[in-house]
Amino acid sequence: MAVRAPVMERLSTPLAEQPPALRSWHAVAASRDPALLDALLADDVEFRSPAVFAPQTGKTVATAYLTAALRVLGPSLRYVAEWYDSGSAVLEFEATLDGVYLQGVDILRWNGHDKVISFTVMARPLRGLEKMIDLMSRELEAGRQP
Repeated sequence: MAVRAPVMERLSTPLAEQPPALRSWHAVAASRDPALLDALLADDVEFRSPAVFAPQTGKTVATAYLTAALRVLGPSLRYVAEWYDSGSAVLEFEATLDGVYLQGVDILRWNGHDKVISFTVMARPLRGLEKMIDLMSRELEAGRQP
């Protein structure tokens, strides 16, 4: 497998031009440090998973999901494109999970205080989504918290 450029080198926009909330998310993803989530997430943030129908509400549950995602996807996660405005962003990503390709988008929305109020994940193909669900379920069931 070819080695990919680090996350920050593959962005289509210079880091300084990105909204603060988006810069903060990229810092979380690059460092894989869940401690940074506390300052980024609003208390009433809604997390939407491709595996769960209902939104998961609150900083604690969103932190648990995102921490698990950083562990599961983090080692191979690479953002390949992004689109944003002053209050939202769509980030296209790729990852390889136990040899299975995953492609998706993270949709982030933030408030006027640069706190993320909504984080939605969409993923494909089915085999990659199933692998992500399996690995995320194991991570969440293990009860590992930030």
